[in-house]
Amino acid sequence: MNMQLIRRLCLTTLLVVPAVSLAESNFQSGAGALTATGRLDFSITVPKALYIRIGTGATLASNTTVDLINFTVPAASIGNGTAIAATAGSGDLGNGTVTARVIGNNGAITFGSTTTGPLSNGAGDTISYAKIATTVAANTSATPLAAPALADGATTNIALTPNVGTKVTNLDAKWTYSYLNDSVAAPGTYGGINTNAGRVTYTASMP
Repeated sequence: MNMQLIRRLCLTTLLVVPAVSLAESNFQSGAGALTATGRLDFSITVPKALYIRIGTGATLASNTTVDLINFTVPAASIGNGTAIAATAGSGDLGNGTVTARVIGNNGAITFGSTTTGPLSNGAGDTISYAKIATTVAANTSATPLAAPALADGATTNIALTPNVGTKVTNLDAKWTYSYLNDSVAAPGTYGGINTNAGRVTYTASMP
């Protein structure tokens, strides 16, 4: 193929292939006042997302750790009405305190707790979840995340309202659990690691 033919092919290619514009430009020239404009279009895609954390976890990440909140009642204090704090290793923050957080971006969220029944010692004796108190304290959000009440064999729901004028909910809190110890119970270990109705499941639902 001779050089003249190659030049013709290159020229033909340049004429056929349209110019590709990566950005807008505008050129103005003249003696008077001039105005030139350049424009860009932006697009941000945000997925619908829902996140819940009760205890050990990392923000907007999944974690399979289930914390154990453990109470040990001293023999001399059984049923004396003095609340019992959880043991030091209970909860991600210790002593029965957990990090609680809910984040959602598509409107009102239904937030609830579910149990399968009162805590059992496996020998026919039970302690009601009504005997476990949850104290809510502020963490990082201006409004602390409220805690749904614990009920035996039931689901208790509350509604979380998004920030004013948005669909976004971003609430957290520090929840501290205590055993009220206001009645004498039969001996035994009530509940446990996913046994004897010892597990509470917290659920967040969003449209």
